Amino acid sequence: MLISVIRISGSILVNHWFTLEEAMIIVTGATGRLGSKIVEKLLDHVPAETVGVSVRDPDKAAALTARGVRARAGDFTDPATLDHAFEGAGQVLVVSAAIRGPQAAGANKVAIDAAVRAGASRVLYTSHQVASPGSLFDPGRQHASTEKHLAEQDIAHTALRHGFYASTFELYAPAALRTGELRLPADGPVSWTAHADLAEADVIALTRPGALDGVTPPLTGPELLDFADVARILSEVTGRTITRVVVDDEEWKAAVTAQGMPAAAAEFTLGMFRAARAGEFAVTTRLWKTCSDGRRSQRVRLSRTSCSSRSPPVVEARPRCGHGVRRVGLTR
Repeated sequence: MLISVIRISGSILVNHWFTLEEAMIIVTGATGRLGSKIVEKLLDHVPAETVGVSVRDPDKAAALTARGVRARAGDFTDPATLDHAFEGAGQVLVVSAAIRGPQAAGANKVAIDAAVRAGASRVLYTSHQVASPGSLFDPGRQHASTEKHLAEQDIAHTALRHGFYASTFELYAPAALRTGELRLPADGPVSWTAHADLAEADVIALTRPGALDGVTPPLTGPELLDFADVARILSEVTGRTITRVVVDDEEWKAAVTAQGMPAAAAEFTLGMFRAARAGEFAVTTRLWKTCSDGRRSQRVRLSRTSCSSRSPPVVEARPRCGHGVRRVGLTR
């Protein structure tokens, strides 16, 4: 048995890696932002020949195939392709489809069903911390529907309830840096979480039997930030005053649709702000062991070198207890 120390958003998890049977682990969406990080970390712990990826365009996975990873075309909207992509699977990690609305749950269910047909002994799914039929955030409702479908399968499963992606800042920081104002609807505290940290948690779930089964607790960063905090941090690191301006929901929607955002996308985004105001994202993880003083003592800062209107700033978590740096935000 090997012992590895894992840092999750500034916190420390002592992880025991077990020797696994060399069954094929299939990861979907492996050329995407999250999936690529999962596969990269997974290859640190299992042989490449035991990893398969299901991607829409296998040519984009050429770097992985060069390392010995099996890459096959798989599309959630074409179940037959998934039967081929999941062939020989022991475990399948379904990275949730980047689709809005009820079609998202439908696509994810198709992938889960394909994994079951392929004979996988376990299916894992990247869900969301607010998965609930009553969430004000539409993805929360779609993830809840998918989780229910997963639980109904006669198979071992894990629903990985990911924290809200810190990369969301990228949508708003450039305009704030350009105008000096962060003009957004009223929000609330959010436990923003880095893709890299979530990828580490997902790999633990895949490679450490029993560590994360069923529906996980929220897998989040340890600190809550609202957009007033973001404006303050931007101001501190750029030397410019960035003012947080709260605008009415409908005023914001009218402004962004006038700039070209589809009305449906604007309404989708407003769901995030409504859920934040309701406190749905105001949860930090208790799953990971923290620094020796027992407190979450992460500091979040923005990199000065990245603060420009052309290049969104980088948010980094700098734990005060000396365990290094974990990036938790804006990267290209």
